[in-house]
Amino acid sequence: MEITWYGHSCFRLTERSLATVITDPYDYKQIGYEPLKLKGDIVTVSHNTPGHNFVSAVKGDSHIIDGPGEFEIGGVFITGIQTNGHTKKTAEEPRNTMFLFDYNGINILHLGDVNRVPTQTEVEAIGPVHVALVPVGGGGSLTAIKATEVISLLEPNIVIPMHYGTPGFANITAKLDPLSKFLKEMGLGEVEPVPSLKIPNANSLPDETRVVVLEYSKNNNAS
Repeated sequence: MEITWYGHSCFRLTERSLATVITDPYDYKQIGYEPLKLKGDIVTVSHNTPGHNFVSAVKGDSHIIDGPGEFEIGGVFITGIQTNGHTKKTAEEPRNTMFLFDYNGINILHLGDVNRVPTQTEVEAIGPVHVALVPVGGGGSLTAIKATEVISLLEPNIVIPMHYGTPGFANITAKLDPLSKFLKEMGLGEVEPVPSLKIPNANSLPDETRVVVLEYSKNNNAS
């Protein structure tokens, strides 16, 4: 399978003969990246804000999933897990849904705009995570320090950071912390970005947690 990043929290997940997923499409006028021109069979929305819910940016007759539940579409198993605003103590907390995608036994967890560290019970309920798409830039979501705590709980094989400040883009991305802050918390120096992450099968995953930084993809004419 292949994972491509289109800025902010928007990814495309693809695998031959299986459904294509687009996560958290954004309104570029609000975020500051270029307009999205994507096609997908499934669109997931972690929460209802312009940086994550602009589903009209995705062309085609897509299945929209914007809340918790279990789904099977086009050979992909999807579990939506609500993380914020579901207890009396946090009734006013913004609602967020994490999505776990099962692509032929490779589990990818998109944390959405989660703003707190999940409990051990919640982590155990999620099950094994092979690839974690983790917000790291703060701005109402996880800060770099909290992101490292979440990673230590999930123990994924691969971490792909998202939702951080990027140079050259205005609006909300200018208000988020840079990637370097997260890499420092992880004890890493500069990490060379790659165009996309390709995973042939579960056996090809690293044994120890590895951070993979994806390049912002401007080639949005993807089918």
